[in-house]
Amino acid sequence: MCGIVGVLGNHEAAPLLVEALKRLEYRGYDSAGIATVNHGRLDRRRAVGKLVNLSDLLVHEPLAGKAGIGHTRWATHGAATTTNAHPHLSGPVAVVHNGIIENFRELRAELAAAGLMPESQTDTETIAMLVRMHMDQGMTPVQAAEASLHRLHGAFALCFLFDGQPDLIIAARKGSPLAIGHGDGEMFVGSDAIALAPMTDRITYLEEGDWAVVTRAGVVIRDAAGRLANRAETRIQIDATRIEKAGYKHFMAKEIAQQPLVIADALTHYTGGGETPTLNLPAGVDFAGVDRLVLVACGTGNYACQIAKYWFEQIAGLPCDVDIASEFRYRDPVLSPESWAVFVSQSGETADTLAALRHAQGKVARIVGVVNVPTSSIAREADLALPILAGVEIGVASTKAFTCQLVTLALMALKAGIDRGRLDAATLSGHLAALAALPGLMNHALSLSPDIATIAEDLARAQDILFLGRGAMFPLALEGALKLKEISYIHAEGYASGELKHGPIALIDAAVPVIVLAPRDALFEKTVSNMQEVMARHGKVLLVSDAAGIAEAGPGCWRTITLPAFDSLFAPILYAVPAQLLAYHTAIAKGTDVDQPRNLAKSVTVE
Repeated sequence: MCGIVGVLGNHEAAPLLVEALKRLEYRGYDSAGIATVNHGRLDRRRAVGKLVNLSDLLVHEPLAGKAGIGHTRWATHGAATTTNAHPHLSGPVAVVHNGIIENFRELRAELAAAGLMPESQTDTETIAMLVRMHMDQGMTPVQAAEASLHRLHGAFALCFLFDGQPDLIIAARKGSPLAIGHGDGEMFVGSDAIALAPMTDRITYLEEGDWAVVTRAGVVIRDAAGRLANRAETRIQIDATRIEKAGYKHFMAKEIAQQPLVIADALTHYTGGGETPTLNLPAGVDFAGVDRLVLVACGTGNYACQIAKYWFEQIAGLPCDVDIASEFRYRDPVLSPESWAVFVSQSGETADTLAALRHAQGKVARIVGVVNVPTSSIAREADLALPILAGVEIGVASTKAFTCQLVTLALMALKAGIDRGRLDAATLSGHLAALAALPGLMNHALSLSPDIATIAEDLARAQDILFLGRGAMFPLALEGALKLKEISYIHAEGYASGELKHGPIALIDAAVPVIVLAPRDALFEKTVSNMQEVMARHGKVLLVSDAAGIAEAGPGCWRTITLPAFDSLFAPILYAVPAQLLAYHTAIAKGTDVDQPRNLAKSVTVE
């Protein structure tokens, strides 16, 4: 969600802060600002819109000082205005905040009684006012910050800067990630390592409830109970944090194109690659004795889980439930002590998914995180973490992370089949060979991009689009519709093909394109029947299938996209590519912001 940066440096902070914030743009934001301490005086600059607006402001109104904090805000409490932008000041304290303070109204009433009134509509300003009140009562900045932290209910990552304190930043986290960067006589704070990579490769991740006193000499970390807490310092791979577009017009285009490479990397990691791949998951992945799986995720990750449900049940005979993370703990799910809970998240910091994980702790036999960031909160708090190895994903609409999640979950399903005695060696070998062919087949799918761009020119004129699929292609239809909605702003819905006549068929007319994702499999004849129902009502069918499927479907389709023949079991992984390209090129045709679509954030770290 929001991006946080803090600098206690040996050079001017403002340029460092802005550059670091640029590296956090992928998170999504609608305003930005920085604050510095210069000659003991606290000052700030804020602007609505893109970071270039803040950069322009700093040209005309420079902000000096070698200590500073910065922020990109995604509006929650209060509209995207300069007044609501961070940092927020109250007397001698400035604060930037990612999260939501649930009791800010009660705190505001208390502060009003003390004569402190807010200038903004945000919950964040309340934090600054609370620290100010404690300092007015004679507390030091550290004491005031600690006292204030105990009063806050909700989720937060916080970074404080103080008037007259050019060598002090206080940082804290509860429910939202925060990292400390170590330099040579310099210290840094960031929402994630990507922001800090140009300044340092030495990172300490704060744990849940931690708060830290940061000076240029180092950092002192205390846990939620106030005890000294020594957190490990780790080194990040700078190459892994590069966020260049590498010649592509958009990050999303680059990430779609990277899929053959990253999937090959993931397969090599878990199977050894080569001509005779073998399944090589960590020793802790043993499904013998597991009575049920619970798969939990949000958004695109949830659709990956819905596809994986078919695999776990068909390959391993393992009962599988799929939950939306934001609903999971509120329905008070019945969890078996012999079951496993699997939490899927690209960032590993998704607030709802992390909260669901914590709800399951102690109630299941094992908690597994399937994540793209091995140092993330979900990875650290799970009993076992499986990296999907997609590399840094910047585009808000997930592409390569989705397909890498699918590959990792597919390999887990194969392991479950072996462990439960449902899969023999020959069948396993066939499945691994099919997965090994994926990178080459995806390259073929990517070569269809120019043809898909032509189709997208027509799709861009539609107001409503339907996606249909059967079996494991049904969740992919949901994902295809989500991708289109996210970046083109066209209303789209995904349905199981057989559900068409139970309501959605009422929407069909000549103005509604219907995208059918249908490899020629055991269900294909039924899918063709559903397509005929659409065409009989003058609907425009775009059929995505293999050559045999398109031939069997016969004439009448408005458009077709021909993919290579592939094992129908894992076809959703391959068919994700044209679904992504359709969304991408439709958004291009409409002229929308592909990488940073309106109202969306990459990593949703608030509930």
